[in-house]
Amino acid sequence: MLHNDPVAALTPQVVEWRHHIHANPELGFGEYETARFVAAKLRAFGLDEIHEGIGGTGVIGVLRGRPGTRAIGLRAELDALPVLEKTGLPYASKKDGVMHACGHDGHTAMLLGAAKLLADSRAFDGTVCFIFQPAEENEGGSMRMIEDRLFERFPVEAVYAVHNWPGLPLGTIAVRAGAMMAAVDNFELSFEGTGAHAAMPQLGDDPVLAASAFVQAVQRIVSRSVDPQTALVVSITQIHGGNVGNIVPGKVWLQGTCRFFEPALSDHCERLIGDIADGIASAHGLTAKLAYRKGYPPLVNTSVATEQAVQAAAAVVGSEQVETAFNPSLGCEDFAYMVREAGGCYAWIGAGAVGPGEGLHGDRYVFNDAIVPTVLSYFVILVEQTLARAD
Repeated sequence: MLHNDPVAALTPQVVEWRHHIHANPELGFGEYETARFVAAKLRAFGLDEIHEGIGGTGVIGVLRGRPGTRAIGLRAELDALPVLEKTGLPYASKKDGVMHACGHDGHTAMLLGAAKLLADSRAFDGTVCFIFQPAEENEGGSMRMIEDRLFERFPVEAVYAVHNWPGLPLGTIAVRAGAMMAAVDNFELSFEGTGAHAAMPQLGDDPVLAASAFVQAVQRIVSRSVDPQTALVVSITQIHGGNVGNIVPGKVWLQGTCRFFEPALSDHCERLIGDIADGIASAHGLTAKLAYRKGYPPLVNTSVATEQAVQAAAAVVGSEQVETAFNPSLGCEDFAYMVREAGGCYAWIGAGAVGPGEGLHGDRYVFNDAIVPTVLSYFVILVEQTLARAD
């Protein structure tokens, strides 16, 4: 450790905070203890304002540096996932079936660390808003905060966030202007008819057969309805029907998801999924019922904010370790709402190689604490460069 290096000195404490949060995970909009932990730390750091209950369980910390009118936001997520942890770590989840399997414990702890470092130095002009949002996983906590007048109450010129990224080499930061993460729509579909004894299927309909046909036919949306170079994924993720081995059920229920970057593909997928389901249902003498839910928009980094992020990343890891030419992910991220509203940039922090079940959302996922000093430095430099003293 370098003498008088505040990042190196604080890193062990940030890791302790992460381990505490990891051991006590909470699901979306139920992050009461986590939010209290965050607010207590922000008060201890001496931030100028702490606001709780934003968008449910969200917390905002406001820090003012030298006099200035500019402001930026830094954001992290509070929520965990409904996953049964199998890491065997000494600080593993104390709650069966709830786990920080995406690294939000690390994101929250690192943003707390950045708040501490910036509160100690205040070496910037203007204001930093530290945004700790609830319910990123599937519940749209980002939009709830916006609906709670987040940016009217705490106006910023841009908002920034990071995500640990297993598979990206340790010591690298990946950030690009434009699309970074995909839009997501989800759907539920049922085929309904009349059940029958498995030995006498002619006395009823067969929604299992129809569901099987749909699983295959729906892939024509990707393979035959759009340009082959267009990024689009349609995945069936659940199928449920029947509970007895010798009865053909009268109903089969499916769930699926669509991922894409072009907004027009939302209506396109909804229409074709409905058409395919109706056609198959008609052919099998069944009724199809589709519930299609439009989800998060694509996360599109804005150009000015991305330039600031690239400069900060280069100052931390060196320009040769900053990746700007790569394919965006078809994963989704509700930070997209904040960037769409205020402008901003989302970066991936290389977390190194992982094995099966050890990636994001895996039950053996382990956040790599080696990235903590990188992210602390990135946030501090990002603020100090973006809100530098005017000449």
